[in-house]
Parts: sequence; C-alpha cells; structure tokens
Amino acid sequence: MKNLVRLLKWLLKAAIFFTLFAFALNNQQDAVVHFFFGTQWRAPMVLLVLSAFAAGLALGILGMVPRWWKHRVVAKKAQKPVVPAPAAPAADTSRTEPLTPPHGL
Repeated sequence: MKNLVRLLKWLLKAAIFFTLFAFALNNQQDAVVHFFFGTQWRAPMVLLVLSAFAAGLALGILGMVPRWWKHRVVAKKAQKPVVPAPAAPAADTSRTEPLTPPHGL
C-alpha cells in the first residue's frame, strides 16, 4: 500500500511538471519584465517561466540550508564515542538503622 501511495505521489509530481513544462514551451512569444529605474528584460516566455522556476528552486534550497546544518551537527554529535561516567561508590550495608529522613520541621 505504501508503494502505491508513493507511486501516485510521483505520478502527480510528474504530471504537474510536464504540464508546466508544456505551458512554457507553448508560450514562446516575447515577454517583457520591467525592473527598477526603467530597466527591462525582453525574452521568450519559456525563458521567463523556466528562470522563475529555477529562482524558486534556489530559494527553497537556501531556505533549507540552516536545517541541514543543524541535522549535520546532531549527526556528528551522535557519532562521537560516549565516555562512561565514573562509578558511584558502593552503598554502606553495615548500618543497622534504617535510612529514613528525619521527621518534623
């Protein structure tokens, strides 16, 4: 059942990707992106859509880098050998009175 769900997820992702890719290839008319101070970029629509996709991908990767570093540090700490704590002194069994706390205030 898990394999079927995983397969359906990948099929959905592939369908979305190919739909967007076909959209980009079918829109090859010139488009203009207006930046600040009158600067503009003229390019086919396919380049604009694919560059927006690449920019989103790069932004997503940069957003995940701090979490990757955190997990890397935790993994390195988990690989360090653990130093055993010193043994506690043995309890004195020669006492005859019970080890109860004193009563009262």
